[in-house]
Amino acid sequence: MSQRSAALKSVLEKLYRRYNRRDFIKPDPLQFVYEYSDRRDMEVAAFLAAALAYGRVRQIQKSLSKLFAIMGDSPYRFVLHFNDARRRAFQTFKHRFTTGEDIAELLGLLRRILHGYGSIEGFFCGFLERSDLNVIPALTRFCASLRELYACTYGRPVRPGVSYLLTSPEKGSPCKRLNLFLRWMVREDGVDAGLWRCVDKARLVVPLDVHMGRLCRILGLCPHKSPSMAAAIRVTESFLEIQPADPVKYDFALSRIGILEDCTGRYRSRCELCELFEYCLERDDWTK
Repeated sequence: MSQRSAALKSVLEKLYRRYNRRDFIKPDPLQFVYEYSDRRDMEVAAFLAAALAYGRVRQIQKSLSKLFAIMGDSPYRFVLHFNDARRRAFQTFKHRFTTGEDIAELLGLLRRILHGYGSIEGFFCGFLERSDLNVIPALTRFCASLRELYACTYGRPVRPGVSYLLTSPEKGSPCKRLNLFLRWMVREDGVDAGLWRCVDKARLVVPLDVHMGRLCRILGLCPHKSPSMAAAIRVTESFLEIQPADPVKYDFALSRIGILEDCTGRYRSRCELCELFEYCLERDDWTK
């Protein structure tokens, strides 16, 4: 490990100890997973919460609250027994450009998965291969299989709204929401649920979005200015040097800087209290 990486690891460990606690989860969509205690409910809730984790934080919270209110005490049982009557309950649902019909069709797919494989884990882990360096090939196979399952279930190609909820890596998307779901399911600590056993956390990829990308550029981990799968892989490789067995360990803590501290990448007096302040000072575009 280089001297710079060692110094960065020390900073990231401080952030991890500060933020990686259950009481900092809200307003993260992960909060909805912990509304349930049954592992089956938690897995289904996590998949849906991650799928709708786009847009403004308040809107995400509002939409997920409505979604899970419709699904009742057990998201797992709701999906397992999904039918036309339950489908109609989503007629007025809307989250940005995700419609109630999109959600209903997604739940129809999940129903087939739960009946056929018992869990989302049972379905996903069939796409893992020992030669894969990370989870991206499995995610690609997972999304392709879901498209095939959709065509078999509904007799037509995947509608755009559902396709967005199941964005595949094959066209270069960073797949932030699917990678976020995998982080929640695979890692286990004070924040992440760690419900799955078939995926090695060393294979996880950082759930990269605009905000995480900005922080990673500040830290010198990635030169890319916009989120992409190439950028996500580059960032993950940088974290692998620091934490080979757990490259996504610091994702939650770093994201708190943007969510809880309202970091915009521009200087404010409170910036001097941040663990990343010295790294920001090194930026060419940093102004005090």
